[in-house]
Amino acid sequence: MQTAKLQKIAVAALEDIKGRDIQVINTTKLTSLFDRIIIASADSTRQVKALARNVREKVEEAGGDVIGIEGEDGGEWVLVDLGSIVVHVMQPTARSHYNLEELWQVRPRTRAARADAAPAE
Repeated sequence: MQTAKLQKIAVAALEDIKGRDIQVINTTKLTSLFDRIIIASADSTRQVKALARNVREKVEEAGGDVIGIEGEDGGEWVLVDLGSIVVHVMQPTARSHYNLEELWQVRPRTRAARADAAPAE
């Protein structure tokens, strides 16, 4: 299944069960492992599990493959691996702590930028 179609299905599945603060990060220039990361927040363990389950069900109904699901036992953070897309459903405390948006969007500073930022002696 094409990444764009898979992304649309996953985001719609998250919206169906009131996933909040849904972010889609294009990672094609950062890693060859997957093309997108989708991050969503949920208010409870029950909602985290329901959101992840809904993503799995909607992708499978559309004929897509779910490679695996991790974290369902705890329910604070569940990862759904769709191959070209990795979906993270997290409670706000976990999302704030791990800050995946910054991790995957920060660009390394160049040598010139580091030299300009060095304190003068």
